[in-house]
Amino acid sequence: MDASQLLDRLLARLEAHGIRYCVIGGQAVNAYADPLVSLDLDLVVASDQLAELESLLATDFVVQHFPHSLNVSAPGSDLRVQFQLDPRYSEFVERAIPGNVLGLDLPVAAATDVLAGKVWAVQDPSRRPSKRQKDLADIARLIETLPALRASVPAAVLERLEG
Repeated sequence: MDASQLLDRLLARLEAHGIRYCVIGGQAVNAYADPLVSLDLDLVVASDQLAELESLLATDFVVQHFPHSLNVSAPGSDLRVQFQLDPRYSEFVERAIPGNVLGLDLPVAAATDVLAGKVWAVQDPSRRPSKRQKDLADIARLIETLPALRASVPAAVLERLEG
C-alpha cells in the first residue's frame, strides 16, 4: 500500500525541519474512536510555517496545490496526504496531543478541535454530499465515544444525526 514509504519520508522531512503539525480529519477521529480504514491522512501545520511547506516537500514528493489544501503523494503509495490550508485549523497545532494514527505516535488535534473541523466540513455546501455524509458519521463516532462533546454540536447537525 505504501511501497514508496511516503509517510515515513514525509514525517522525517517535517521533523528534520522542525515543522509543527497535527493530524486532523478522519484519521484524527480514528485516534479517539474505533478506527475505520482510510487511505487519507489530513494534516495541518503551524501558520507561521505554512509558506515553507510546499517548497520543502516539492523536492521529494508530488505536490499539488488546491484552493484549500496541499496534496502530497508519491509513486508506489496509495496513501493520500492533504495539508489543510484553511486558517481556522492552524490553531489546532498548539493544542495537539499525542495519539496513535496508522500505528504511529503522532500529534493529533484535541478532540474538541477534531469535532470543530468535522462540523465545519459537514456544514460546507461546496463539499460533495458523500464527503459530508462521512463527516456526519465521524461526528457520530466522536460523540458516541466522547459523549461530553455532544454539547458542542450545533442543533442543526444533531438533527441530521438523529433524523
